[in-house]
Amino acid sequence: MSATAGLPPLSVVEEVFPGRPLHDTAVSHALLRRVARGEAPETLRLYIPDEVVLFSLLDARNPGFDRARAGAEALGCPSLLRLAGGHAALFHRQCLAFAWAIPEAQAAEGIHSRFKTLSGIFQRALARLGVDARPGEVAGEYCPGEYSVNAEGRIKLMGVGQRIIRGAAHVGGVLVVGETARLREILVPVYAALGLNFDPRTAGSVEDAVPGLGLNDVRTAVLAEFGALRSLVPGSLEPATLALASELENWHAPGGNPRAATPGSPRFQGKTLDATPLAPSQKLAPGEPTSSA
Repeated sequence: MSATAGLPPLSVVEEVFPGRPLHDTAVSHALLRRVARGEAPETLRLYIPDEVVLFSLLDARNPGFDRARAGAEALGCPSLLRLAGGHAALFHRQCLAFAWAIPEAQAAEGIHSRFKTLSGIFQRALARLGVDARPGEVAGEYCPGEYSVNAEGRIKLMGVGQRIIRGAAHVGGVLVVGETARLREILVPVYAALGLNFDPRTAGSVEDAVPGLGLNDVRTAVLAEFGALRSLVPGSLEPATLALASELENWHAPGGNPRAATPGSPRFQGKTLDATPLAPSQKLAPGEPTSSA
């Protein structure tokens, strides 16, 4: 029996928004909410992002957050607040970013399963290309996580985080394909300002592991691995998704999200941003975030 048997097709969206990194992140947030409400199908965004440092809400509560943002901006790199937990990561034009919005009635119960599935997809995709790709954290890596994918146990290549809301889960992150020097240049002052451990020698790219590989090679391999598990269909972003994304932009602006200044409101499970279960009288409408973050 095929691995795709019985599963609905997975919609793949590759639209990008050059010069609008805030809107780009808000689009993934909007997709999550609309998938949770049953207004959009399960969707995988696979795209090349603009350069930006994505901080977590946990970073935003760090006393060094303003210095970290200033350090990145002094090097010409803007910043925003991302959807998932974890710590600061750099996206740039030699990265392959992904955001998978999955309908889940009991999203909190499948956290590790989703992480394992996504990590396995990227590990196998990179192995197709000749990379000695391994799942797991490299000691000293930025935004550390047990479901990262590294090369040779030496350099981090892919990082992933989650956000769960009532009715859906977002599994998102980035695979660095090239420009390792820029990755280190930005993240060294950012992590120093945040007071977080980071060994820049652990930050790397696919190009470091197998010289000559590029974004198209990696994208093709990743889609092949997703296609081995699911039937894939081309998708597009509906006007309602884009309109909701515009409304959600302020959520991701470092100075615009009041939740970033509320200590103790969210519960962080590794790289997952979740929430304490709500009492019956506090239940939200389907599709609304179950986290106060």
